[in-house]
Amino acid sequence: MAAIGAIEKAKVLVVGDSGVGKTSVVHLICHNEPCHNPSATIGCSVEVKLHEFRAGTPAERDYFLELWDIGGSSSHRNSRSIFYHQVHGIILVHDLTNRKSHQNLHKWLAEVLNKDTDTTNNGNEFDPETFAGNQIPILVIGTKADSAASLRETKISRTSSIAEECGADELHLDSMNTKYLAPGSTNAVKLTKFFDKVIERRYSGNQVSFGSKMFHNYFGD
Repeated sequence: MAAIGAIEKAKVLVVGDSGVGKTSVVHLICHNEPCHNPSATIGCSVEVKLHEFRAGTPAERDYFLELWDIGGSSSHRNSRSIFYHQVHGIILVHDLTNRKSHQNLHKWLAEVLNKDTDTTNNGNEFDPETFAGNQIPILVIGTKADSAASLRETKISRTSSIAEECGADELHLDSMNTKYLAPGSTNAVKLTKFFDKVIERRYSGNQVSFGSKMFHNYFGD
């Protein structure tokens, strides 16, 4: 393993409605254990995960992934854009027992992509054409899978519309149960694949494509 200071980094946004379980998801991903008493996120909190890029291959290398858990309160909507710059990956989180939270993922993605747009002027309306040229990897996560199963909602054998539009993988989990991200499980494989894509996009060149704009690397050359 490389010295801590020598390990390079990438930034992943975690967005979705308030109460869908973003903080618990981030904690489970970074610490492989449940977060029993999550508190409401005000503004943004950041957790760090050490990721083995292309594990088991000659190209294997350690990277730090910063997961930026963005508070979902509508009262903070106008100030969230400060967190949306130099992003290398986006995780969209919704509650499987709350259909509205899934529908709102379009608004969340639009908010991130249109961060420089006045939100009073349709800035938060999702436009597939705007996303078409975006190269930022996307992952969709549905939470509260156990509760949704009891409501007969997780057995729907379809990919959510936003995942299809983004060409994104989607996984369902219960953040209170580590089995959902057990090594070798479908969810764990999808998550690893997503993080590998984030690293590839981050370090494929000196600039990162974001919508129609180009931003220099957030952590320097």
